[in-house]
Amino acid sequence: MLALQLDAPHQPAVAREIPTPQPAANEVLVRLHATALNHRDVWIQKGQYAGIKLPCTLGADGSGEIAALGAGVIDWQVGAPVIIYPGVEWGDEQRAQGRDFRVLGMPDPGTFAEYSAVPAAYLRPRPAHLNWEQAAALPLAGLTAYRAAFGRAQVQAGERVLVTGVGGGVAQVAAQFCAARGADVWVTSGDEEKLARALALPLGLRGGISYKQENWGRTLTKQAGGSFDVIIDSAAGDAFGTLLDVATPGGRLVFYGATLGNVPQLPAAKVFWKQLSILGSSMGSLQDFDDMLALVNEYQLVPVVDKVFPLAEGEAALRYLEAGQQLGKVVLAG
Repeated sequence: MLALQLDAPHQPAVAREIPTPQPAANEVLVRLHATALNHRDVWIQKGQYAGIKLPCTLGADGSGEIAALGAGVIDWQVGAPVIIYPGVEWGDEQRAQGRDFRVLGMPDPGTFAEYSAVPAAYLRPRPAHLNWEQAAALPLAGLTAYRAAFGRAQVQAGERVLVTGVGGGVAQVAAQFCAARGADVWVTSGDEEKLARALALPLGLRGGISYKQENWGRTLTKQAGGSFDVIIDSAAGDAFGTLLDVATPGGRLVFYGATLGNVPQLPAAKVFWKQLSILGSSMGSLQDFDDMLALVNEYQLVPVVDKVFPLAEGEAALRYLEAGQQLGKVVLAG
């Protein structure tokens, strides 16, 4: 089968023929029709991810159909359309992942391939209203967004929510999820064109602003009619202070990444005087995955796919993602 593999950091990903895996007991062989890229794949390639073990087939997201069943699998049939839970061994605690948890696609073989052998317990039916590419765009971004918004921040209908960096896949899905649940959702972006494109999409957004605009926090709270009950962020860094300013008293700030680095200074008085809750979040459990899929099916939500590359052109897709011009998910189709 064809697979996209990385042999060492700072090297191009290579599409090559490798043996097709065979499903072990309690595993299923999935014929992958589409798989989505995540920035994690780029960070691994650039040597900026913890615990790198290479060579490996990258990729955490995938949708396809069952090609073969391993011994002991009785709940699935060959030909069934499925999507894959993008993690391994979350553990028994819903509140946080266990020590053995890892994201699919390094060190475990990932989904940038024509076939993948997956534990049957990690498969779920593909939402019937999604095509292969849309379904592949959902797992990691949707799971991370769902846990941040509802597992951690507990977003409620009628609340005012700010999602930063709407050009990112997780942020875009988080905004869509919160709007579907009845929240008033506002967004930011550092790219005016990308912001305008996002606001034109059927995501249910109320409005947004460029965070490069001077005094953007003050301007946005005026536009929104007040400060924000929930803020969902993946940047941290110097901008975190402004997020504290635009949070309403008793508000919740949840962050699932730190693309701008650590917060240089955290003004404690703003946090305790405004009774703020600062929450961390990362990926999600199988229960989160099931709850996320229930939301997607209930509201017939469709993740945004920006561009589709053939699997053989995976290296070009990684460079396209790294350039940051996409709005929505970048997908490989086999």
